[in-house]
Amino acid sequence: MSTMTATTDPTTIPGFPALALDYPMSLGSYADYRHAQQVVDDLTDRGFPVENLMIVGTDLRSMERVTGRLTRRKLAAAAGLSGLWMGLFVGIAFALFSTHGQLGFLITTPLLGALFGVIWSQLGFRAATRGGARDFVSITQMTASRYEVLVEHHVAAQAHQLLAAGPHR
Repeated sequence: MSTMTATTDPTTIPGFPALALDYPMSLGSYADYRHAQQVVDDLTDRGFPVENLMIVGTDLRSMERVTGRLTRRKLAAAAGLSGLWMGLFVGIAFALFSTHGQLGFLITTPLLGALFGVIWSQLGFRAATRGGARDFVSITQMTASRYEVLVEHHVAAQAHQLLAAGPHR
């Protein structure tokens, strides 16, 4: 854990005053979010005014895990199912506010939704993968290399003293 020092970054984000701290000071820097969260939880358990804290992730990086090949068939199945659900939702809404033909809405709108989903997915697939570009499926996540717990300057000494006393039981 690092010592309590004033940070050079004022931690003000234009347009987001709720995310700003007045003269923030560092309580510590941690390799993972879980440890930073434990510090905040410990201070919460001790009655510290945690609205004066902020966890800041630094050195952001994007990680992308390739999960498989994107094929027309997979895309059509996913888009058809999505369109079916959307059509069912629209059909239920129509059925609730209609005075007649309620069963017809519940049958036709999911089928039309699935059909439109498949058609649009195939048009999009052709445009997106022209020349073999981006014909795979992946999951993307943003992670930080370090997480720093910051505290307002006027309660920094109290927070530092609570943390120096050891973990709360």
